[in-house]
Order: sequence, then C-alpha cells, then structure tokens
Amino acid sequence: MPKIKLKYGKSHVSFDYDENRFTVLGKPEARAALSDVEIGERLDNPIESKQLEEIVQPGETVLIVVPDATRQTASASIVNLIVRRLIANGTMPFDIRIIFATGIHRRVTEAEKQTILTPFIAQRVKTLDHNPRDLAQIVRLGDAANGIPIELNRALLEHDRVITVGGISFHYFAGFTGGRKLICPGLASTRTIAETHRLAFDCETKSRRAGVGAGLLNGNAVHEAFTQIVEKVPPHFTVNTIVNDKGEAVDLFGGEWRAAHETACESYAAGHTFEIAEKRELVIVSCGGFPHDTNMIQAHKALETAAQACADGGTIIFLAECADGTGRRDFLDWFAAANSERLAEKLCENYQVNGQTAWSLLRKAEKFDVQIVTSLAESETRLMRMSKRGDFDGALSGAVENTKGYIMPFGAKFLIKINRDSAFV
Repeated sequence: MPKIKLKYGKSHVSFDYDENRFTVLGKPEARAALSDVEIGERLDNPIESKQLEEIVQPGETVLIVVPDATRQTASASIVNLIVRRLIANGTMPFDIRIIFATGIHRRVTEAEKQTILTPFIAQRVKTLDHNPRDLAQIVRLGDAANGIPIELNRALLEHDRVITVGGISFHYFAGFTGGRKLICPGLASTRTIAETHRLAFDCETKSRRAGVGAGLLNGNAVHEAFTQIVEKVPPHFTVNTIVNDKGEAVDLFGGEWRAAHETACESYAAGHTFEIAEKRELVIVSCGGFPHDTNMIQAHKALETAAQACADGGTIIFLAECADGTGRRDFLDWFAAANSERLAEKLCENYQVNGQTAWSLLRKAEKFDVQIVTSLAESETRLMRMSKRGDFDGALSGAVENTKGYIMPFGAKFLIKINRDSAFV
C-alpha cells in the first residue's frame, strides 16, 4: 500500500492507506524552487509597474511590509534580494525599515524575525513592530465608503516608498491572502480590523455573508473593504509568492499592487482547486504542519476546507498540533455558548474578530464528528466540541471500517468544489 506523511507541527505521522478506499486531494508542489536569478528576472519584469530601481530613488526612505510567523511566503529570500537591489541602486541601509504586518496577532519574537528575514537582514535593517492598540502608532485617514474608519500604522505615511511582500493562498472569508492584506488588516487598528472582518458575517441570517468565501474576490464584501482602505495609502510595489510545502517560492508576481495580486490569485486558484463528484463519510486532514497549525485560530482554516469534502454527519480526523495553544486567551470563552446559533447571537451583540472563527469552528463541530490529534488539553477540545485522540492510529481506529474517504495533507492550501459530473472519483 502507498504511504503518505501527514505533517503535524514540525514532525509528521505516516499513514499506509488503501488506494481503493482513500483519494488524496492535494499533493506537494511539483515545481522546483525559484533560484535567486529567476526571482530577479521576475522582479525585472513587473506587472503593470515600473521596475523597483525606477520607483525608488537614492535618498528616499523605504518601508518593506512582511507577514508574521503564521505565514509561509519565502520572505527571507525575497526581502534579502530586494534590500540588496535597493542598496545597489543607491539606497542607504539606514533609509530602509521593515515592519511586520501582525494585525491583531501577537508580536513577532526575535527568533522569528531571524527566520522571516534571515539573520543577515535582521541584524542590519531596522525592524518595526505593529501594535493595533497603540494609538501613538495609528493615524486616522477618514472613512471608507461603507463608513468603516480607516486607521493605519503611521509608518506607511512616514516613508517615501512602501513595498509589500506576501504569499498567496486561499482565505476562508477574504478570498485569498497576500496583496492588500499586508496593509489591511496587517497594519490596521483594532477597530478597523474588527469593522472590516464584521462584513464576513450576516447578522440577519446568523451565518456567513453571501459572496464571502475562499477563492472569491468579486462581490466579496471583505475583500472590497480591504481594497478601499489600501487605496488611501497604496504601496508603490508589491510582491506575491506561491510557495511549496518547504516554504520556498515556486512562483512570484511583482508589480502594481492590485494587478499583481489579482494575477497571482488567478494562478494560485488554477493550480489548487479540486472538483470532486461526491462528499465522503471520512476526511483525514492535516494543516500542513508548522506554521499552519501553530494555534487553533490558524489551524481552523484546514478544518474549513475539510468540511467542503465531508458528508453531513461524517467524521473528520483533524491533525493540528497547536503548540501556541488556541491563539488568544479569550478564544475559548466563546464556546460557553450553548450552540452555534447562540454564539452567533452573542457575536452580533458584541462583535469580535475571533468570535467569528469560534462560530465557524463550532458549526463544523456540530455538523461533523471531529476527531482531533493535538497538543491542546482535552478540556479545551471538549469545550470546542471536538474529541481529542491520543494519536493518529487511535483516531483512525474509531472510524467505520471500509468507509471511503479523502486524505487532505495540506489543509487550507486547496479549494474543494462539488461537481456531480466530475470523473475525478
């Protein structure tokens, strides 16, 4: 029987599976990682934009925006090359700053900065830490068309040029990661983040708003709000990467912030969408290991994908180490609600960003039998209505024998669509 390695944190579990019983949805990226020369060639041919060297003039200050440690973007190699290009073009190292687009995530640690940027860059270029609650960092730039306050980190206005470096993947309500998300929500205030994220939830239906979902940009209220806000302080150049399971860039789309992002999203969706003819009673899903399962708020995205392929009432075996716990101290408080309907009511009474994630998770735990392999305490998983299993074999032994299923080794990296006419299975 074939063997598959399912990532779990920084390790993995091996599974010998029956091909007549299981279909694998999503395999490792087959393309080779881009060399520095190939990355340079893509930067030399930007999408609807001048080259970096034409945009940034010697003497100008530059702010480079990068994600935090919950994302894989190949930022280490990309930022290194961009900084070297800028310096070769006449920009002084002390005129360059790098800021981490953490949104409401925790602050990036010193060790993580070395990984995100390489030790060489982290030691030589000044870095800034975004705090969405620090009013001294935040500047008000008016309101978006829908009345959402535009409150962003003032560093965006204090530098002559802004460059964003992000990665492309599916996002369960923003459509895709990368691009505009580096600035909003990445460098937005707590209030702006809450108001834009609120658009993902419809308090009349007590459910996800129509048009909001993975792989959707047109008509997606959350994406449109992000875009309106970024239009106030558009970056001068953007880089969007597609990475393999090692976090290496296999493709890169640089240039004008909107065009480059849309082109990258189209390319990503074309290579990461599966059509299946049926949902099945059993789905085994790994988040893809660290950093995708660093905490439950991040790991939940893989559960969202698994739910697309699982029949109602079926079983989902969910591998999510969650070495950093749930992701926020108050996350578990939402699960005191009697059920997802009551949680939705609480969310509409007092909206909080992570309350929506809690609602989404609880809906799935009510709809499916979620067997989770995790480092979280059993008391925590029980509160979230998931059954903790000691190991993968223990979780698998509880599944109905000979039940047909799917294996999803990379969780939220893929989008699943139902096509009754598909010959895929």
